[in-house]
Order: sequence, then C-alpha cells, then structure tokens
Amino acid sequence: MRYAGFAGLLMYEGGCLCGALRYSFQSAPDDAGYCHCRLCQRSSGAPVLAWATFPAEAFRYTQGAPGVFKSSEWGQREFCRDCGTQLLFRNTADKKTVDLNMVTLDDPEQLEPEYHIYTESRLKWFEIADHLPRYKHDIPK
Repeated sequence: MRYAGFAGLLMYEGGCLCGALRYSFQSAPDDAGYCHCRLCQRSSGAPVLAWATFPAEAFRYTQGAPGVFKSSEWGQREFCRDCGTQLLFRNTADKKTVDLNMVTLDDPEQLEPEYHIYTESRLKWFEIADHLPRYKHDIPK
C-alpha cells in the first residue's frame, strides 16, 4: 500500500456539510480504498464509499460531538446530528484504527483510493472505470 510506513508528519482536517463537526488527524493513513458493501451503500445513499484507514490515536474531533449508530455487530458509524454527514466508521472489535469518509476532508484530493473491496455487492449499473485491484470481499490478510 502506498501510505503504509509513510515517514512524514501530515495533518488532515475536515468536517461535515453544515460545519457543526470538525476533525483532524496527525498521521499518514494506513491505506485508502473504495467499499462497495451494502452497509456502506445504505448508510451513505451512494453506490460506493471512499475510505481512508488511520490509527485511532491520531484522530480527534476538534469541534462538536458526533451521533453514533451501531450499524452492525462489529462496527459503528459516526455522523453529524444536524446535517447527517457520515464521517467515520469504527470497528468496535479492533479499536486500533478508524475509517474516514475521504470526501469529508477539506481537501479530499490529498488521498487517492488504492483498491476496491466487497465488489460482489457492486451495483450492476455502477461501472468501475479504473484499474485498481478488486476484491470480492475484504483485502486478503
């Protein structure tokens, strides 16, 4: 992965649509990719979500407090209670990382997805037009 082991200290900032929630990360991401799973589709109202995985200890809300929705047995989604923007996914079993909805960054072009996961759930009318690696489920460990 392009971001793994990145030595530079980076600052990423972002927030929700209405500005009530703001966050920052002081770390390079572990990786970044597109998720086509049904949970991401339904929670976002979009055919795919672009996530970046960061160390949890590097993440801070700098303004506001999120709403939390337990979207599965293993995870929760954090969102703005005012405008509904979904900012974050946390795996409640593995609390070492958080997955950030990349388009909520102030500059979403700071990061680029590196792969597609859960492509077995890809909507047939949504064409993937890149040559990134594709995985039917999650990335093989």
